[in-house]
Amino acid sequence: MEIWRLPISASQRGKLISAGYISLSSLSSISSSDLARELKVSESEAMNILKVASHSRGSETSNASCSIVEGAQSAWDMLHDEESLMHITTSSADLDNILGGGIHCKEVTEIGWSSLSLIVNSVLKYKLTTAFGSESIIFMLIGGVPGIGKTQLGIQIAVNVQIPNDFGGLGGKAIYIDTEGSFMVERAFQIAEACIEDMSEYNRFLRKDFQECKIKILPQDILENIFYFRICSYTEQIALINYLDKFLSEHKDVDMSLWSQVKVIVVDSVTFHFRQDFDDMALRTRVLSGMALKLMNLAKRFSLAVVLLNQVTTKHTEASFQLALALGDSWSHTCTNRIVLYWNGNERYAYIDKSPSLRSASAAYSVTARGIRNSSSSCKRIKMM
Repeated sequence: MEIWRLPISASQRGKLISAGYISLSSLSSISSSDLARELKVSESEAMNILKVASHSRGSETSNASCSIVEGAQSAWDMLHDEESLMHITTSSADLDNILGGGIHCKEVTEIGWSSLSLIVNSVLKYKLTTAFGSESIIFMLIGGVPGIGKTQLGIQIAVNVQIPNDFGGLGGKAIYIDTEGSFMVERAFQIAEACIEDMSEYNRFLRKDFQECKIKILPQDILENIFYFRICSYTEQIALINYLDKFLSEHKDVDMSLWSQVKVIVVDSVTFHFRQDFDDMALRTRVLSGMALKLMNLAKRFSLAVVLLNQVTTKHTEASFQLALALGDSWSHTCTNRIVLYWNGNERYAYIDKSPSLRSASAAYSVTARGIRNSSSSCKRIKMM
């Protein structure tokens, strides 16, 4: 159970969330005196909060004991599920190829860029310092440098997830969580127009000997299916992540009652407020761990893709530079895949540095007026919009 569902006052829930307590498990090992000090409340009030949490946790455990046993799944079924998962195209065939078909559902993909103006001639010159866990829900880190197109890619994914099933897409909707104010609705409209043109061209090519199917989607339809949230603080970000469970449940797919109409969640960026507003590193680690776990559960439960835009910074150690994830090593432990975006001359590249399921490979791509596309030698480092 999440903290926001506890039967306590709204102010108490707000204090718990602000202090980094997101789930009941995060309260299991803290004393009433420590909790009182963190929340700045009396010890009796803290003791009452812990008593309510303990009672709710006990009820949740007893109710879930049967479902845990009944929810067992064989490895063969897991393999079948993974092979049948849909992908969200990036609109770059070369990039899709190294990603195994595109952005995968039931996975969390982290897309990052460097906060320093470094042009990398070869990604292999840098040793990435992120460690990996062993979660079955794959986390993917993509790191890069400024101007690499991370927001462009986020918008492209939010548009492409809406490609109908008849055209090889998911026919879903998107949630776009903007913490920096970098979302560009005019740019989204441009990419939506180009996506519809691509579908029309594909339709003509596929059905050249038959009567063409009419494309009924309009750019404004695509924009209406992007649910946009502007976040101005880390407390708002935590509250929204907790609210997503309810939001997704309210937007269930009529054909598949267990799945949501929303097929992708884009967070741009996941690190911004946590880098600006936090001085207590231990508290930040606890908050981020809870948020990462919540996103993993959402991806698995609702069979959707989660795309987190992050930053990559550099460290100078032993006379060499190292790329390191923003928010430190604790956050990086949640990743099982890592992709680095970098410049090589005037071309953008994506490089799979580590992955349990994807081989190490790189692919060039471009950011054009139509969105993300295969690389072109004539594509220079220009600013879009």
